[in-house]
Amino acid sequence: MTYFFLGKRDLRNLNFLDRRKILEEWIKMNGNEKIDLSKFIKFNGWSNLQNLKTEFTKTTEIYEGIMLKNKESIYESGRPRGKWFKWKRNPKYIDAILMYAQRGHGKRSSFYSDYTFGIWNEDKIVPIGKAYSGFTDKELNLLDKFVRSNTINRFGPVREIKKEIVFEIAFDSISESKRHKSGIALRFPRISRIRWDKPIDEVEDLKKIKKDFNIS
Repeated sequence: MTYFFLGKRDLRNLNFLDRRKILEEWIKMNGNEKIDLSKFIKFNGWSNLQNLKTEFTKTTEIYEGIMLKNKESIYESGRPRGKWFKWKRNPKYIDAILMYAQRGHGKRSSFYSDYTFGIWNEDKIVPIGKAYSGFTDKELNLLDKFVRSNTINRFGPVREIKKEIVFEIAFDSISESKRHKSGIALRFPRISRIRWDKPIDEVEDLKKIKKDFNIS
């Protein structure tokens, strides 16, 4: 809750421009080189903004995209619609193999909807990330049925699955990682589509992926 206050002053009911001015003043007094204040972008129409977005996201992987904010909007918790709009960079894609599954949360607590996926590293499949979004309810039912019928091992709540299903994974960027045996990790991975038609031996290997994304 302290993030919404400056001293004892509650800033949540101030509009965006007023909150921005307070933030700018605070950064002048307390900022350091690790704090980066986002810039305002001037544009004339969607075509111009599209060009700016393309230019920003092309120059560095740091930028996720562009945020459009209503100047009169107050700060509201959750995800209120119509106040902010995030126009993210176009995703990258990679094919990966379903390795493990775990039950979801809330409405999906009865389904195996959280998936770990991996790629080939020579003759072994190594994990590169997890995803739990991007599929329809119909696809979830099919995946859940497959998980229950093709479990080959269990590790507490996690089921190891027979390696037969390929996911096309959309993601924002790829980087080195010490957490995964593959040595790489995907940023904001989500399932783009299920490649029921693709055999797992056609999934690219780790060496090729590292080369394609310039990872040493």
